[in-house]
Amino acid sequence: MRQDRDPRRDGPTATVSAIKDLILSRGLHPGDPMPTEAVLVEELGVSRSSVREAVRTLVALDILEVRHGTGTFVGQLSLRPLVEGMVFRGVLLPGDENAMLREIIEVRTGLDLSLAPLMVERLAGDADTDELRACVEEMKDKASRNQQFPVEDRQFHLLLAQKWGNRLYGQLVAAFWDIHMAVGPSLGADPQRELDVTAAAHERMLDAAVAGDLDAYRGAVEAHYGPIRRLLTAWASP
Repeated sequence: MRQDRDPRRDGPTATVSAIKDLILSRGLHPGDPMPTEAVLVEELGVSRSSVREAVRTLVALDILEVRHGTGTFVGQLSLRPLVEGMVFRGVLLPGDENAMLREIIEVRTGLDLSLAPLMVERLAGDADTDELRACVEEMKDKASRNQQFPVEDRQFHLLLAQKWGNRLYGQLVAAFWDIHMAVGPSLGADPQRELDVTAAAHERMLDAAVAGDLDAYRGAVEAHYGPIRRLLTAWASP
């Protein structure tokens, strides 16, 4: 239904809120088409310039997605803006990488430990762990050749998130890993002994979860983050 134009709500900020309300009220989901610009102008009672500016803002937040030649759609609502913002912070503030990664590791450790009971409950007795096992074996193989394994490490944690079935947790895992991979190389390579420790910790996490051993799982989580903590401490030392 068309709304009469009201100068008090005809601005980019108000229009952003109006478009978000429209998405919610119509029950739209990621990938669903949005009304055209002309229809938004008509229905929201705002100017064309306000709609365009609001759309640009919502695209940056991954709430909307513009497909050239096709139209505007509800975005994937990912944590991509968080990743880009934190990576830019690392670039903008040289020397801040250590503090950023330390904070990420603290948050990841806290999440993994607090969610440990649910993760162990979900995986206990699970025979369908072939993909997780494959990640572990690839990590161990690369560690034995003194090669890092960021792809397999990231995949392992994403697979755990899938097992748990929590989409937000999976998005956080992916976001933290993407930030880590963007700013982490400045810390240098892990010594082989630490690569071995990290690979073995992943195997212990999986074994403990499948066995339903919560204490062992928590111990493996702590061991998993040990090498990166030591690397951050060494990197920060004068």
